[in-house]
Amino acid sequence: MKYFIGNKLEENAANSVGRFVSSCFEWVDSIITAIVVCILFLAFIFRIINVSGVSMMDTLLDGDKVIITDLLYKPSVGDIVVINRSEELSEPIIKRIIAKEGQSLSIDFDSGDVTVDGVVINEPYIKSATTKKGSGDIPEVIPKGYVFVMGDNRDRSKDSRSKEVGLINVENILGKAKFIIYPMNRVGVVR
Repeated sequence: MKYFIGNKLEENAANSVGRFVSSCFEWVDSIITAIVVCILFLAFIFRIINVSGVSMMDTLLDGDKVIITDLLYKPSVGDIVVINRSEELSEPIIKRIIAKEGQSLSIDFDSGDVTVDGVVINEPYIKSATTKKGSGDIPEVIPKGYVFVMGDNRDRSKDSRSKEVGLINVENILGKAKFIIYPMNRVGVVR
């Protein structure tokens, strides 16, 4: 009988070790699957970018980390987008779309009013009025395949008003800013 109990204990111990090892493999498999899914999402659906500079204050601040996506994205007026490059820029920038192809655009630099398709647009998000002209030409109508962008902090933004940025080819838009994920006190939807 003593021998039987010993075998039973050894068998139970072996089963416990086997279940533990099996459980560990299941956890490792789950963790690896989760990591792969996250990498695929970040590579093909979402990207995390770091906001650099003050041109989008107070909507976005220097150092904010933002999730952008280009999944089924079509540029729309009011969207905050990350632009991969333009003719003169070497690094990505983040700006708001003010007008898109086919829309008429005029800016009254004395009053600061921005008019799109004959209507002065309501811009509660801007830090300062649009009184700074810039070095570029502003077309009356935005050409096909392009958008006109500006930062929310108009006095401190290098945007489509300048020769260095100019009109943005929609092919150079990396995606639309969706969420602020860092710092923690600013987590939320980008508007």
